[in-house]
Amino acid sequence: MIERRFEQIIFASRWLLAPFYLGLVISLGALLVKFTQEVLHILPNVLEMSEKDVLLAVLTLIDLSFAGNLLLMVIFAGYENFVSKIDVADHEDRPDWMGKVDFGGLKLKLIASIVAISGIHLLKAFMNLAQTSRDELMWLVIIHMTFVISGVLLACMDRLEGHRAPTPKAAGKSGADHH
Repeated sequence: MIERRFEQIIFASRWLLAPFYLGLVISLGALLVKFTQEVLHILPNVLEMSEKDVLLAVLTLIDLSFAGNLLLMVIFAGYENFVSKIDVADHEDRPDWMGKVDFGGLKLKLIASIVAISGIHLLKAFMNLAQTSRDELMWLVIIHMTFVISGVLLACMDRLEGHRAPTPKAAGKSGADHH
C-alpha cells in the first residue's frame, strides 16, 4: 500500500517539469521578439547595406530560426517523453516526427542544431575578419569542432545502442521482492 502510493507520487512528479516547458515557450516568444526586431532593423536599411552586411543580417535571422527550431524540438519531444503525450494526433499540421522522437533521437537533433548554429557563428566571424581577433577565431573553431566531434560520438553511441541485443523483460517487477 505504501509502496504503491509512493510510486504514484513519483510518477506524478513528472508534472513538475511542465513549468519548465512553459518557460521554454515564453523563451520562444522572446526569440520571436528579437527576430522581429532584427527584420525591422534590416528592412529600412537594406538598399544602403553592402552585400556582406545583408548576408550577415540574413545569417543572424537563420541563427535565430535555428534557435527557435531547437527550442520547439526540446519543448515537443521533452514534454512528450517526460510529462505527457500531446493529444493532437488528428491535427493536419502535426509534424511527422512528433511522438516518434525518443530521448536518443532528441539528443542527435539537438547536437545537429547546435552544430548548425555554431557553424553560422563561425561563418559570420569569417565574414567579419576585420572585427574578429585571431584568438576569438581560434576559439570559435575549437568550440565548433568540439560540437562536431561530440555529435559524431553521440551518433556512434546511438548506433551502437541500436545494434545491441534487446534485454528480455523480466515478468513482474524486477529487483527486491515486493510484499
